Amino acid sequence: MKYSRILLKLSGESLAAGQGHGIDSTRLAQYAEQIKAIAQSGVQVAIVIGGGNIFRGLSGAAKGFDRVKGDQMGMLATVINSLALSSALESIGQPARVFTAINMFPIGEHYSNTRAIEALNQGYVAILAGGTGNPFFTTDTGSALRGIEVRADVMLKGTRVDGIYTADPEKDPTATKFDDISYDEVYNRGLKVMDLTATALCKENGLPIIVFDMDTPGNLLKVVSGEPIGTIVHP
Repeated sequence: MKYSRILLKLSGESLAAGQGHGIDSTRLAQYAEQIKAIAQSGVQVAIVIGGGNIFRGLSGAAKGFDRVKGDQMGMLATVINSLALSSALESIGQPARVFTAINMFPIGEHYSNTRAIEALNQGYVAILAGGTGNPFFTTDTGSALRGIEVRADVMLKGTRVDGIYTADPEKDPTATKFDDISYDEVYNRGLKVMDLTATALCKENGLPIIVFDMDTPGNLLKVVSGEPIGTIVHP
């Protein structure tokens, strides 16, 4: 395998599949099988999942919620998704442990990078919930931070499109795909890959990002094997 330790970022919306909200059991099972396949091959897997399929803090704030409380509700949504994924993994024989940014024992273990790395070394999939534990930060930023903390080789951002394009390919049929792109070009072009804080963290710490289509079974294994699918973002 090209990568020995990865940070996989999944969006909450992806777990909803066509439902638009909640958790689609078929999609959850597909993701679990893909994750088990790479974990069984020897790749150490840390995962961060968003919570947008349940509650998004920024959207809540726009509807009158206090921003801090809205973001805290979003953090709890990521914990629900993390528990669902850990259950799906364990049901197919892949050990997993949930770590939460805020102490929520016994729902999950309180996160520290030392404990998470120990779990990875022991063969567990480490699911890192609760974002950064602070309001005003996205789960993209949480992914970048956790990826750096656990010393991942790469952040894999699983989406429903097969990479980064010059524009949204679902809206603009003339959009063209990048095979690779620098952090600076992502910023200068205003591409919606991740928020600026997350992009800056990855750039400053030399953590490459690969954006790929997670919804096609087998793609995760292809990415960690080094096959040129998706788009790589590099320093």
